[in-house]
Amino acid sequence: MATSDTDEDECELFNDDGFVYKRKKRPALYPAAAPPPPDPAAEENYRRKRKKRALAKLREKYQKEICQWEILSNTLRELQRRAQNQQRQQQMMTMARDLDVDSTQPLEHLAQSDGLKLLDNLLVRAEAEEVTLQDASDICDVAEVVCDVQANKMKQSFVDLPIWASPRELMASLCDD
Repeated sequence: MATSDTDEDECELFNDDGFVYKRKKRPALYPAAAPPPPDPAAEENYRRKRKKRALAKLREKYQKEICQWEILSNTLRELQRRAQNQQRQQQMMTMARDLDVDSTQPLEHLAQSDGLKLLDNLLVRAEAEEVTLQDASDICDVAEVVCDVQANKMKQSFVDLPIWASPRELMASLCDD
């Protein structure tokens, strides 16, 4: 009897268009040790963690960008404030020079004095414009640094792609989304 039990374990019934007979079992194409179906709770937990990490990275990225824009905005406000102060000083100097003109001076001395005032006025304007251009150049330098940092981040994001690591990681990242 023991031989019939082992014989039944090694054989299977096969139906070939109504003709039924026993035959030896064939090895399974897919082993029975297939991975168990994923646990829905674990999958949901993993998805939430992944989503949380992605949102944290995005928040950090935007926070850095906001800080850079605040620095640029503050620099621009400071530049505008300086320009307004220089304009006020220039206007006050012009008014002071106009008051210094003595009406008792001879006519030719007045013409020479007006030429000196005009020259002084032009020099003050040139100095104010030089300071303004220097401040604008500084802002451009800051903007260029910000752009370089952003470009390097974009380049690095392509270098850090999973395709460069391993095919399994690539497939995993493609299947996650």
